[in-house]
Amino acid sequence: MTQLQGKVALITGGNSGIGLASALAFAQAGAQIVILGRRQDAVDAAVRAIGHDALGITGDVADLDTHDRVAADVRQRFGGLDIYLANAGVAILEPSAQVSVEHFDRQFATNTRGVFFGVTKALPVLNEGASIILVSSIASAKVLEGHAVYAASKAAIEAMARSWALELKARRIRVNVISPGPVDTPILEKLGLPADQRAGLDDAMAAAIPLGRMGRPDELARAALYLASDESSFVTGANLRLDGGMALT
Repeated sequence: MTQLQGKVALITGGNSGIGLASALAFAQAGAQIVILGRRQDAVDAAVRAIGHDALGITGDVADLDTHDRVAADVRQRFGGLDIYLANAGVAILEPSAQVSVEHFDRQFATNTRGVFFGVTKALPVLNEGASIILVSSIASAKVLEGHAVYAASKAAIEAMARSWALELKARRIRVNVISPGPVDTPILEKLGLPADQRAGLDDAMAAAIPLGRMGRPDELARAALYLASDESSFVTGANLRLDGGMALT
């Protein structure tokens, strides 16, 4: 595959899950990959898995200095950027009455502020005709138990995407959103559920999905590849739901 030959792609949260699967797909399609992750060991392991001279940068998207450093590094090494995939995110699921200020702020700092400033600080290095892809969630539209804050943090970036699709039209920069349903990724492990409860959660989620199973990271990666490539050259301001039909139930 050569859909992204000669392109430079930055993927936040590119060391695991959907981000890593997308990095692998983009690299196979010919792109130069830059991933951003919080943990050095995880970033290093992902870079080895991706190959193709991938570059790993360690930093926290909630820290605005990270975005300045990433943009400067991309400019120095590659001159510009063609694809920005904002994938890094955090989910803390709990009833609204139990949400602490710390948990509220953490989700908005990573999922919302981190996306906003990650994109805006990357704008000076984004090439004309670049593609911006934001990873949201079907939780922004479908009410799910314990998801109020997480859903709100994701709904906000969908509003940003619509605004940016128009703001950046003069530069032919396309801005689109991917909204996954439940996907079998390490973020589920971070919920901290005991093994028996995790199995029950998996079964309940699969039962709520018309296709009868959770999604796979590679399935999300193929959608991201479509939006990153010229195959989607007439698509901007779109929100692509990849949920096995869950939003219909």
